[in-house]
Amino acid sequence: MTAFSADLLDSIRARFAHVESCPFQGPRVFFENAGGALTLRSVVETSTTYAAIPDNQGRDNPASHALVKVIDTAKADARQFFNAPDGAIFVGESGTELTFRLISAAILGAAEGGVVLGSTLEHPASRSACARWAGIAGKPHVLVPHDNATGTVTAADYRKHLTPDVRVATIIHTSPVTGMGVDVAAIAAEIRAVAPEAFIIVDGIQHASHGGIDIAHYGVDGYVISPYKVFSRHGYGLAWASERLAALPHDSLVGGPAGNWELGTRDTGSYATFSDVVEYFRWLGGQVSDATDPRALIEAAGAAIHDHEQALTDAMLHGTGNLKGLAELPGVTVIGGIDNLAREGLVSLIVEGMPSVDVVAALNAQGIRVHVRKADHYSGNILDPLGRDSCVRVSLCHYNSPAEVSQFLSAMAGITADAAD
Repeated sequence: MTAFSADLLDSIRARFAHVESCPFQGPRVFFENAGGALTLRSVVETSTTYAAIPDNQGRDNPASHALVKVIDTAKADARQFFNAPDGAIFVGESGTELTFRLISAAILGAAEGGVVLGSTLEHPASRSACARWAGIAGKPHVLVPHDNATGTVTAADYRKHLTPDVRVATIIHTSPVTGMGVDVAAIAAEIRAVAPEAFIIVDGIQHASHGGIDIAHYGVDGYVISPYKVFSRHGYGLAWASERLAALPHDSLVGGPAGNWELGTRDTGSYATFSDVVEYFRWLGGQVSDATDPRALIEAAGAAIHDHEQALTDAMLHGTGNLKGLAELPGVTVIGGIDNLAREGLVSLIVEGMPSVDVVAALNAQGIRVHVRKADHYSGNILDPLGRDSCVRVSLCHYNSPAEVSQFLSAMAGITADAAD
């Protein structure tokens, strides 16, 4: 049983493009959501509309005024989505690019000396940015080791490495390799207790589609997402910066507006498509709750998304109907363990006796789209300590169905049997 009725799940799936088939492959199950979620049909329509408009913001004409209004509305929608009553909201080239910009501003703008603190769980976007700018600023970059067994990092792990001279700290909200979430509020509280003036920046890119974001309760200074991983499209990232982080010196045009973080004229369509995302969350919240307040609707949607995805991953791990789950299939190792409450819609696995690339190919041959993660600059931080050169990443989203999980398990039964022979 999932959080959605069959009728509601049908309605959800109808709002997304290419749910059941790939325009290049044909029918397929999409379990590659961590690489980029499916796109809302409304986002496709909005993108087409704004791609055709020749006008820019900042002019004195009706079209320009209308574009500014769209941007202002989208920023208000983003504040509601993040639950961020103050600070700056802005778009950039990508989530990675914005992560680099926030981290560089924080490190260069923080007091001299001190330490930049992160964790080995993090995506290379934050780890690379910290390594680069900490080196330029002459600040040691300290990495808190994550727990290989659970695939996550905790406040207690951070506590062991905290000193009063931490100037900048980074946190990943959810790992795109292990799929495990992190208690951002608890880690931030530990950091503030020891280094209250530290700038804390969060990579929320993997987390954003799987549940709620609540910046007002995190006690952090920066939060970055990639909208293409939360039902929008490629081509932009979205960031929030606290008032004190936003006030730091940063890349900007000489003589330009104070506090502006955007370089050049941004695509109004990127802002407009994020409004589509927020409107979708509000719609879904109205389907699963009696809430009427816009933020309460978003929170209800996030809770229902989490519950539905948990039911799907539980079925994937423990089985459904007469199909065995991954926990029962011979030769399958699940990264982060089987019963891990931190999991957010993602299972990374290894099939003993069969290279991960071959498992991915075998699933693809049966119309199931997953992805191989290799021990490279993206995933080596997770796989190298485990002594693994690769794994298979199976990533779900709330529009996926129990029937698709059954199709996956049926395919995996045959694959693991072949590997065991």
